[in-house]
Amino acid sequence: MQDELIARARTWLAEDPDAETREELAGLIEAGDTAELAARFSGTLQFGTAGLRGELGAGPMRMNRSVVIRAAAGLAAYLNKQGSAGGLVVIGYDARHKSADFARDTAAVMTGAGLRAAVLPRPLPTPVLAFAIRHLGAVAGVEVTASHNPPRDNGYKVYLGDGSQIVPPADAEIAAEIDAVRSLADVPRPDGGWETLDDSVLGAYLARTDAVLADGSPRTARTVYTAMHGVGKDTLLAAFARAGFPEPVLVAEQAEPDPEFPTVAFPNPEEPGAMDLAFAKARETDPDLIVANDPDADRCAVAVKDGADWRMLRGDEVGALLATHLVRRGAQGTFAESIVSSSLLGRIAEKAGLPYEETLTGFKWIARVDGLRYGYEEALGYCVDPEGVRDKDGITAALLITELASQLKEEGRTLLDLLDDIAVEHGLHATDQLSVRVEDLSVIARAMEQLREQPPTTLAGLAITKAEDLTRGTDRLPPTDGLRYTLDGARVIVRPSGTEPKLKCYLEVVVPVAGHADLPEAHATATDLLAKIKQDLSAAAGI
Repeated sequence: MQDELIARARTWLAEDPDAETREELAGLIEAGDTAELAARFSGTLQFGTAGLRGELGAGPMRMNRSVVIRAAAGLAAYLNKQGSAGGLVVIGYDARHKSADFARDTAAVMTGAGLRAAVLPRPLPTPVLAFAIRHLGAVAGVEVTASHNPPRDNGYKVYLGDGSQIVPPADAEIAAEIDAVRSLADVPRPDGGWETLDDSVLGAYLARTDAVLADGSPRTARTVYTAMHGVGKDTLLAAFARAGFPEPVLVAEQAEPDPEFPTVAFPNPEEPGAMDLAFAKARETDPDLIVANDPDADRCAVAVKDGADWRMLRGDEVGALLATHLVRRGAQGTFAESIVSSSLLGRIAEKAGLPYEETLTGFKWIARVDGLRYGYEEALGYCVDPEGVRDKDGITAALLITELASQLKEEGRTLLDLLDDIAVEHGLHATDQLSVRVEDLSVIARAMEQLREQPPTTLAGLAITKAEDLTRGTDRLPPTDGLRYTLDGARVIVRPSGTEPKLKCYLEVVVPVAGHADLPEAHATATDLLAKIKQDLSAAAGI
């Protein structure tokens, strides 16, 4: 067994094109570190509906040039079999370690397979790549990014020609083509022949951002902005300048791309401590709101002053604010969200007489809703211009929420005031999340198994009126690994994360509100219920 492991590692080493990972792997072989070698050669990094994502390093269970070349070769083979031979594949990348290398490798493989390849001119937000696919008439697109994952990770996100991320069965078909790649020597990789795009695509994207704002709307709200060490700053500043908003005050320590993400434990605005520097800057400058992007700028976080200090709005709160703003502007079309997001969007759409759809988790599903006008997901993802970008877009979402804040400012009101109005109109929809990060993925599997074998009958004293195992699908949703519990005035969804080693539990309670005077009591009731549900669910899952 040990000899076989060493032999597989040596075979991999012999064709590894990257000097850094070759040195790393050679050191592990020389040291006889069988435990580490087994972790890296116990299988292959699986290509799924999130593409690829994993820790950087040598071996088939890590993100590296060898894995990326195989993935690109599989994608190219799939595209050629789909009748896209000679078509254009556009490639974007962020500022993480190895991202530029992975983008060039992808371009080389596409060119060698008889496709045309075009690479964005430098690290740019993921929404620019999603826009470029449709703008340039590409047959597919690739974004090299791990979004908000830790610094040691990178990823590989694949879009097809409609500008949306892949969904089944395309993911399995591409995975099968990747598995069919026997050796890197079988993958032609010319030294050139692809195009490096100029700034005209970025210019077209920025011109398109103007469309999300209403003509003549107020543009007075002042913002503090953090790029979270990612690639969003220049694009967001350009979009804000075009729109005529006051120039955002930057969180200087996080403004420039840095793959080490030195000021945060995790470069995700939702993580504890990630927004501390932005809050500090807001206390100095007293803006109307704080806007944050994640490292590839497809997500948008918003924080507001609440009493004497600042707090992050939940993704569901921003989702409801943007929906209300669009309804008041007369938006037409379908409003959509994933099953883990607040049911409030459905109520807003119903009252406005607009179509509403619920999808599985991820913008790969939301973006495919027929007639989509607005889509959001509670994890800070918002699609406010689906004709331009069929994915979440943290730049245009930032523009739209700042327009809303400006309009409210002109009225002497705030985003929190509007949230209160929404609660009175539709009931207080309060959400929270129980999220458990693990080192050992079997912990997640055991928790899901325990909930399936010994399902709870009550949570926080509320009877579970309906329990659904989503692996079987529903009349409106395809199968997925998840559980959904419906309670009287509450809802819980439990699922493993598709991109991180986390078990995620999404909680919502709905408390009726008769008037503004009843809001404090409603908030207290909701907070108490959420805490009790979280406690009971944790016990039921054994986490």
